[in-house]
Amino acid sequence: MAEHTAIINAAGQLRRAIEGGGEEAVHAAADTLAGLLHPHTAAEEVGLFSVMRREEQFTEHISDLCSEHTELDERLAAVRAGDHAAYPAFEHLLRQHIDREDNGLFPAAAIALDGPDWAEVEQTTPPAP
Repeated sequence: MAEHTAIINAAGQLRRAIEGGGEEAVHAAADTLAGLLHPHTAAEEVGLFSVMRREEQFTEHISDLCSEHTELDERLAAVRAGDHAAYPAFEHLLRQHIDREDNGLFPAAAIALDGPDWAEVEQTTPPAP
């Protein structure tokens, strides 16, 4: 969840760059955000998501979250490429996505997973950058 806070803070920096920092500032802020977002989503997918996906009750939700990861990447790339009007939709999706994880999936994982599952999550999740 701490990574989510850093990602939201970086998104705010991108918003401020779009509002008045110029293209160089937008590129730098978008690159910073991507540098936080990409490793985070990849780690979720190979760690926690892969373990939770085995339970049928979570497979559809996990698939939706993975699709959102791809959509977030695409929207962020569009903003970086100059489509600044796409930023509000990106930020809305980002915040909604994080809310779904923090207040839905993560609490469900705390209930559904047991010791060996968590050990596997730990073993398969790459360390944060």
